[in-house]
Amino acid sequence: MVSLPETKYAKTADGLHLAYQVLGTGALDVLMMPVGFVPVDAMMEEPALARFLHRLASFSRLIRLDFRGVGLSDPVGLSDPPTLEQWAHDALTVLDAVGAERVAVFATCEIGPVAIMLAATFPDRVKALVLVNSFAQTSVGLGSALPAAELDEVVEAFVDPAGSSSDFDYLRLAAPEVADAPAFRDWWDRAGHRGASPATARAFLRVTLASDVSEVLSVITVPTLVVHRVDNRATPVTQGRFLAAHISGAKYVELPGCEDIFWLGDADGLLATVEEFLTGNRSIPQLDRVLATVLFTDIVRSTERAVDVGDRRWTQTLDRYDAVVHGELERFRGNHVKAMGDGTLATFDGPGRAIRAACAIRDAVRSLGIEVRAGLHTGEVEVRDEDVGGIAVHIGQRVSAKAEPGEVLVSRTVVDLVAGSGIVFSDRGEHELKGVPGSWKLFAVVG
Repeated sequence: MVSLPETKYAKTADGLHLAYQVLGTGALDVLMMPVGFVPVDAMMEEPALARFLHRLASFSRLIRLDFRGVGLSDPVGLSDPPTLEQWAHDALTVLDAVGAERVAVFATCEIGPVAIMLAATFPDRVKALVLVNSFAQTSVGLGSALPAAELDEVVEAFVDPAGSSSDFDYLRLAAPEVADAPAFRDWWDRAGHRGASPATARAFLRVTLASDVSEVLSVITVPTLVVHRVDNRATPVTQGRFLAAHISGAKYVELPGCEDIFWLGDADGLLATVEEFLTGNRSIPQLDRVLATVLFTDIVRSTERAVDVGDRRWTQTLDRYDAVVHGELERFRGNHVKAMGDGTLATFDGPGRAIRAACAIRDAVRSLGIEVRAGLHTGEVEVRDEDVGGIAVHIGQRVSAKAEPGEVLVSRTVVDLVAGSGIVFSDRGEHELKGVPGSWKLFAVVG
């Protein structure tokens, strides 16, 4: 269980209470600007984000806050929404409350302009600036601000995707690996609802997305790191290049990946880049290596099924599917690692139980009208907090991709380890596994 930091409050000059949390005890103070409308008390509920925050706090004292009007902070009137300057002063209020004289500021996406204003206006309080997947103006490439009608359309698509006229889906654009993961989408929606009402979200997004701090960039004198994922479609890489080109002396790093949400994708690579910039050191995450059997399951033709039955019924079916999967994993003493699109990643300390769990899941979900394919491989995996990695995980996923609907497919390693167990296999021949050297002999579980 991840430890939860205590939420405290700082009082602004105009009498508002700002919620904040502090994590870590390092000598370096890092101020993480708010992450959209995700409140500080919701961040630790998302495992990958919690891991990112703890890693950042391993070399710093990490300070996080909710701006006025967001999350646990006091609400504000929407007829006169806060400005970038007011939010910058909110950050200073929290820094005063925790006794932070000068801090490194970490900001992402639409909150980047607030951090830019803070660094340019108060260089005596900001010792470094880190901008990740951010921008100075939402349409830098066009050379002008978004027209009002287009801005309203973008805001509406963010706040109420189902009710907007577009088919915009931020998660599918910004983090395709979790777009179909019910657990992540559920957390994302709940966190956003706790962070701001629809009216508040609309008002605040109009402020951040309509702002243009391009002319402020040349005023920044503090050391600045600009990081952008090169295939980011939500915030194109041209935005990061513009920031770096207009901030004097800025260090610019492009990382592989398409994730606009900074803690997803290669989060370790991003963290290492930030740590090296702020401290001069690039530590390697501590990994535990264990022998495990990796199980991947994937729902067959899920998109077609969702179209056939409709979103509501499909969501209900997925909820029942998740319950079945968790029940069978518990019965066979498997460890549910995470949802993977329309499937699941789990690990077992024994290949025999992993095979039986895969077959049980396959058989049980048929009553829901769902067909799954499954793949298994046994090897050394790297345990990273609540996640796993390593070549064995990649092989397991590739094996799963080769399985036919209703098939449980395993590597030769698994077959050799369960010799004498009574489990019967059918030879499926040798296969090339994408990204894995050599050819691999695969077998299907019979019965």
